[in-house]
Amino acid sequence: MTVSHQLKDALDTLKTTGVRMTPQRHAILEFLITSHTHPTADDIYKALEGKFPNMSVATVYNNLRVFKEVGLVKELTYGDSSSRFDYSSSDHYHIICEKCGKIVDFHYPGLDEVEHLASHVAGFKVTHHRMEIYGDCPDCSANEVH
Repeated sequence: MTVSHQLKDALDTLKTTGVRMTPQRHAILEFLITSHTHPTADDIYKALEGKFPNMSVATVYNNLRVFKEVGLVKELTYGDSSSRFDYSSSDHYHIICEKCGKIVDFHYPGLDEVEHLASHVAGFKVTHHRMEIYGDCPDCSANEVH
């Protein structure tokens, strides 16, 4: 799906949930859709502050919270580091570099049966799951001294 289609779908979702579209909201959403770096709120603020000099970090956080509530954005929390945000375009997993913190999307469709098994075995009503894979990214691996 193209960026313009994803943006249109996101804007339609916001419209149906009664969220008013502001230029800042539009810019934050577009940044998230086009960014593949899983940015922090601070990353988003720094990327957009030139275009919106009156926008604060709090504005970015508030808009991310709104997007999260309507299901457009997922908040990724890994230990003590700042939350990162991911536009929820499709179900996917993440592989995380333990050295530099880079997060890369990883698509693998075959894990839905894990939810069914967990539900059956534990008696839980499963709502979702999250899988993370850890290692060293190619850049960090290449920089290792042998």
